[in-house]
Amino acid sequence: MSKVQTVSKQALAVLEDKIQLIHSSQGSIYLVGPINLPLNLFGETVVFQWYCWLQTKEEKEDIHQIIDKLSSANLAEFQQSSVLVYGDFEHEEDALMRMHSICHTGDIFGSKRCDCGYQLKESMQMIVDHGAGALIYLANHEGRGIGLFSKAMAYILQENGYDTVEANESLGFVDDSRNYDDAIQVLKTLRSKPVTLLTNNPKKLAALIDAGLPISGRTPLWGDVSEFNEAYLQTKIKRSGHLEVEDEGTCPND
Repeated sequence: MSKVQTVSKQALAVLEDKIQLIHSSQGSIYLVGPINLPLNLFGETVVFQWYCWLQTKEEKEDIHQIIDKLSSANLAEFQQSSVLVYGDFEHEEDALMRMHSICHTGDIFGSKRCDCGYQLKESMQMIVDHGAGALIYLANHEGRGIGLFSKAMAYILQENGYDTVEANESLGFVDDSRNYDDAIQVLKTLRSKPVTLLTNNPKKLAALIDAGLPISGRTPLWGDVSEFNEAYLQTKIKRSGHLEVEDEGTCPND
């Protein structure tokens, strides 16, 4: 993508108060938002506050320089993650939080091979019903970190008798290579009070606790079980360590 001209001064004046710089060990995170985002959630219109972030290796305090470079950076070739915030997420004493890994097939196409699309919509509804919360949508987590093309190859292996873990490992990957560092930095920027994590995955819970984030509890998120994903869900439990509903216990901080 060729760069036509620099960003106008008028546009910069509007944007500069909507972009935050977050320092990280890998460089910088630029968080833009909040933006009103009315969503169709089970037939009802619900207004969330949307944020998006960009992680870069370089760090510039002058936000004008960052914005001015974006038109020549070809960002469409890279993935940027998002946050949907509902209610007074910063100040409410009790808030829900979901870290959702992108699933192209489940979230967009509604695939029944997994429960990702169900978890995405259900967690959003749970946050709305609760009154305050956030959903962090991690765009670089496709296939537990192996990417969409590799995930497609893993699906072919699964159709030939491999389970999810075996398919990833047979392609030379570890079972789960996802990293939550940037998401944690963004979460720290948006809220300092405890959150209740919507997850079945103890690795997500451990990532927050290891980062020193206050956790008030965990709420499981199982559902939409069918003939198409039953084996996949059992592999999550038996081989990837995901917690069943009956495993729900006290908060690890108790």
